Amino acid sequence: MGMTQEENLSSLLVEVWREACRHIEISEAAPNLAAILARCVPISQLLIRRIDQAKPLLETVAIGCPIPENLLPDARSEGSPKVMQRILRWAADGRVINCDELSAAEEWVRTLIPRGVQGNILAGPLGGARHPQGVLILVAAGGVSFNERHELIAGQILDPLSTALENDRRLREMVAMRAAAEADNDSLLSRLGRKGLSDTVVGADAGLRSVMERVELVARSDVPVLILGETGTGKELIARLIHTRSRRSSGPFLRVNCGAIPIELVDSQLFGHEKGAFTGAVESRQGWFERANGGTLLLDEIGELPLAAQVRLLRILQDGWFERVGSHSPVHVDVRVVAATHRDLASMVAGGKFREDLWYRMAVFPVLMPPLRERREDIPDLARHFAERAAVRFTLPVALPTPEDIRLLQDYSWPGNIRELGAVIDRAAILGDGQRLEIAKALGAGTSHVAAFGPTSAELAKPSPPPARREIVSLDEAMRLHIEAALAATQGRVEGRRGAAALLKINPHTLRARMKKLGIEWSRFRESD
Repeated sequence: MGMTQEENLSSLLVEVWREACRHIEISEAAPNLAAILARCVPISQLLIRRIDQAKPLLETVAIGCPIPENLLPDARSEGSPKVMQRILRWAADGRVINCDELSAAEEWVRTLIPRGVQGNILAGPLGGARHPQGVLILVAAGGVSFNERHELIAGQILDPLSTALENDRRLREMVAMRAAAEADNDSLLSRLGRKGLSDTVVGADAGLRSVMERVELVARSDVPVLILGETGTGKELIARLIHTRSRRSSGPFLRVNCGAIPIELVDSQLFGHEKGAFTGAVESRQGWFERANGGTLLLDEIGELPLAAQVRLLRILQDGWFERVGSHSPVHVDVRVVAATHRDLASMVAGGKFREDLWYRMAVFPVLMPPLRERREDIPDLARHFAERAAVRFTLPVALPTPEDIRLLQDYSWPGNIRELGAVIDRAAILGDGQRLEIAKALGAGTSHVAAFGPTSAELAKPSPPPARREIVSLDEAMRLHIEAALAATQGRVEGRRGAAALLKINPHTLRARMKKLGIEWSRFRESD
């Protein structure tokens, strides 16, 4: 006994659903879908078109029947915003239409159907009434017209084809996001003059040997780590090492500068918020802890966290639970916290500015980063590393420091530590234009040469010579070097009480105007700690 029409239709839908979900890219599924449909509907072509409301246009993304190349329809159909609104109204209605029954003079119908398609045509919207995203086009075989049953079948397959088109859209977005992320990563590494985030740590076998030993010990565990050290000593680099050498290396590593978050937004930034939790919260948002789930979160400048946020941070460290702002539903995360600060937290605890219980929790395994003046043996290798990096960043020939350059660098006190050394080498490379490193000029700009340098043992053993005559440079050049030194010391920050404008005692707008005139890019001095 043969199957009824209803049973045939049910069997057809099962096959269509199976095929639609089998492939991620809809262009791969379309030929098989057309073959299945052709058993019940007399079609010569099956086309799937994507709606682009922004441009506005319709683009053919899949063809389900073999078509000779010389008969391929136009891939794109452009329309006016008014036409697109008419198409969207039809799509929201959700009905399959027989285009022969509509006037061919209607512009929105002509936009639906790509030029080059001929014959009786059925069109159905894909994506549903709320999120129309595409159109199904069925073209009848030569000399055949679609009937009501064919229209019914076309309407039944809109859901599985909508799902297939949505999967295809998400795949394209993921591919585009990955490509953009890789491009951003390559661009960032190029600007930093690095080949990758896993570059060798300069000084690992010398001035940082004790630090590296502690990193190896703590990386295998999940205890919180507190990295202490002056600004510019490389605390973020050590935090990344702890992450990459831990069992969480495949998870995310995120850094948040606690000192850069406005006090009123600390909870929202760290723990997230629900839609409507406060004015401006137009949608729910994950905080840093949720985004770092399964990985490591670096809380840089943890000493800047307000006391109220410290309480909630303590709870997360204890049991991993927290609540978003505006929510009463607890969220659990598995995050390893690494904190860093240049401040004396013990004194802050004594002064009531940092919670004692949080201090004890964070200080389970402290790592102390030595300042550069205490690891002068690393300066030659660091200088060569930064010189090679500068050549890449500024597309210059590699110019390495001479023995005299190294002596000058080792005699300097380095209040800005490694970050300042990197900025000095960058400045020296630019001044030398790839021919040499102008270390003396780079060091003499923006600092007091007498105060910055400590006397060597040889200098203490002999009478002081008369002061050497310094090379005179133009006023613009001196100003440019001075501003660059201030930007290097403030990590490229222009405004605020820790910005270059405050350091130079100048209005930020005036400083920006002078930077523009002198061709100084503040972003060049934005480097990771």
